[in-house]
Amino acid sequence: MNTIGETKKFITISELKEMGYSYYKIGQLEDCGFLSRVNRSTFENLSYSGDENDFFSAEAYVPDGVICLLSAARYYELTNYLPDAVDVAIERKKKVVTLPDWPSIKIYYFDPVRMDIGIREIHDGDNRFHIFDIEKTVVDIIYYRNKVGIEETSEILKNYLKRNNRNIDKLYSYAKQLRSEKIVRTYLEVLI
Repeated sequence: MNTIGETKKFITISELKEMGYSYYKIGQLEDCGFLSRVNRSTFENLSYSGDENDFFSAEAYVPDGVICLLSAARYYELTNYLPDAVDVAIERKKKVVTLPDWPSIKIYYFDPVRMDIGIREIHDGDNRFHIFDIEKTVVDIIYYRNKVGIEETSEILKNYLKRNNRNIDKLYSYAKQLRSEKIVRTYLEVLI
């Protein structure tokens, strides 16, 4: 009966319908223990056998969200700090109805301009999540330095500056678009 497969952790109703499942069949899959409802549009595939990744869960519970701040810094190996929650940004007007017990997800409400810049889509097999690119992450961390912590902000910026693939022009471009140019320049002048 279950032909969903074991490679996709979360699956939306529209994806199930594209696979040929009716609402009745989707209900049967849920009743038989193959699917578990996450929210109105998404199910967890209980037959999934791949690697667990908290970012897949964040994508499922916060569909319009983007991995940000310390979680993104950890992903890009800019910090050794292990956040106790997955940091996810959503646009201010959006609402999150349901959050899981695990992983813990911390929501940050960004204005539309901050939300629309520097988003990457990462694919891992059949699974995906959205994350801000490395330069956008650094600009956001400097902007939210009081929430993130001054020591963590300095460590992240130092580690970014050590990278061979850093793009200072892109960093400044983001800082200018997000009206953070002055504080980013101050941090760079102190560290360079």
